[in-house]
Amino acid sequence: MDGSEHEPVTSATLLVIQGIDQGTRFELGDSSSVGVGRGVRNEIRILDTEVSRQHARIQHSGGHWSVLDRNSSNGTFVNGVPVRNCDLHSGDRIQVGRTVLLFSRPVTDDESRLVADQVDLIGRHTLDDRSSIIDSVSQKEASPTLLHGMSQPESGAAASQTLANLQALYRIAEEAVTPSLSVEQLLRRILDLTIAVVGADRGCVLIDDPEATEFQSGVVSGGSLPGAARLVPLVFRVRADGDAQHPMPVSRSIVDYVLQNGQGVRTSDARSDSRFDTGQSILQAGIREAMCVPVQGHSVQMGVIYVDTTTPASQSLIEGETRSKFTEEQLRLLVAIGRQSALAIENSRYQNALLKAERLAAMGQTIAMLSHHIKNILQGVRGGSYLIDMGLGDHNEDLVRRGWGIVEKNQNKIYNLVMDMLTFSKERKPVMQEADVNETVKEVCELMQSRAEECGVRLEMQQAEDLPPTLYDAEGIHRGLLNVVTNAIDAAESREDAAVLVQTGFDETNDIVFVSVSDNGEGIPPEQLTKIFNIFESTKGARGTGLGLAVSQKILREHGGEITVESRPGQGSRFTLAWPRVDEDHSAIEGHTSV
Repeated sequence: MDGSEHEPVTSATLLVIQGIDQGTRFELGDSSSVGVGRGVRNEIRILDTEVSRQHARIQHSGGHWSVLDRNSSNGTFVNGVPVRNCDLHSGDRIQVGRTVLLFSRPVTDDESRLVADQVDLIGRHTLDDRSSIIDSVSQKEASPTLLHGMSQPESGAAASQTLANLQALYRIAEEAVTPSLSVEQLLRRILDLTIAVVGADRGCVLIDDPEATEFQSGVVSGGSLPGAARLVPLVFRVRADGDAQHPMPVSRSIVDYVLQNGQGVRTSDARSDSRFDTGQSILQAGIREAMCVPVQGHSVQMGVIYVDTTTPASQSLIEGETRSKFTEEQLRLLVAIGRQSALAIENSRYQNALLKAERLAAMGQTIAMLSHHIKNILQGVRGGSYLIDMGLGDHNEDLVRRGWGIVEKNQNKIYNLVMDMLTFSKERKPVMQEADVNETVKEVCELMQSRAEECGVRLEMQQAEDLPPTLYDAEGIHRGLLNVVTNAIDAAESREDAAVLVQTGFDETNDIVFVSVSDNGEGIPPEQLTKIFNIFESTKGARGTGLGLAVSQKILREHGGEITVESRPGQGSRFTLAWPRVDEDHSAIEGHTSV
């Protein structure tokens, strides 16, 4: 029967969570030293133009992992710190050029046992458990209670501002862990909250795009930073009553300063600030005040958040010096928002990289499994064709007939493989029509009779005489049952008195129709029972694709049913395909009442 265990992952891995190779996972295996770089001779090749050809080495010795920089041009960073030779721990982020790799290694059995030994969960009736609950608070009460309590020492405007800041941070934290949002949606909502709480007129978020070039429109270079950021405007927002008609000017001098120093700044006129080029005066752009803060992740500078207040240049000159709208407290708040935004972006990128890695792994596994199986089928076709060719040359009809039999058998295999692939790959709604389950089962058994005889298996059928008319997709159930019967014949083939029994029945109490397939094969080990319906899991070696049971289960679930299995090693297995006689979209069949 289909089903086998994956080999446990024992080696350390590197997952690209940022960069043009995002989603690529590298298995480090048991190698004592692995090269990392852009050159083709590296075991881990990073297609990043800012990565040196021979950038670094990942080394393994005595159960410990480390990274060694090989005098690279832009250096190697671990968790944002430049390193020459550094030990690695699970969860460390390695930056080479503009690429970030997440290092992971599996938890060992010794570590798991150590945790279990250090935690003692006291039983409910243990005498030593004299804990007394003195207070409790619900999740809904937690936010307002915390914010109210922290605002008590202050009063007036200061207390209101503190409360508003805490509420904003609390709401941003909630947004940051919302899994359904894209990065752009998340940053829009964060920026809307930010503009409201700091009183800005508009704001934007510039984020490092690893695939951007300095010549791209709207790209801001991050200066001389290692793996220099190339910032791309990702989000732009204005306050509810603001003017979104005109582009938002962003001072490159301010952005460069924030990126290079990792500090947030606020300014009311850049001309009077010696740190900034007077040619980049924000007053000339019609901006009264601005704040810019870094979006700093665990180890990587990811970009900046930039907000400002606006006023026409002429009006600014008439009004002269006015009180600053932005305060140092608001700047500190914006720095905290920048940090939370970075962590949210990092988490999103990690999840996307992990999802992409899983997809790539599944795609590779799919290609490998199908290629292997198709190769075996083609070898069979080739062997049959060779016999046909010999028979035609010798005018030997028996030889031609033998060859054609082999070709025909492999044609059926490739047909069944393609049909299973189509059934599993697309979402479909079964065509529910009234049909005779016994007739469908009879067709399957007649189709498989010759196969059973070839394998020396006795295929029997017992049909219930009281089966009521049933709504189901006859073609779908036929394919699902065909896969199960095929597996049963393969499982019983090696037994002396090999037999497969197909039975139909009706559970009147639950209004369930079922077909059971029993064999007297070797059975399925208990540890594999939970895995046999997983795609590409097969115990039949080169004979199995690992698609059969997965497809059958999918078909039954489309009918609102299920496949269950009972098996004992050495005593055979029994698979039961059961589904409701009618589904939720159809009324009871005339003459029969659905329970």
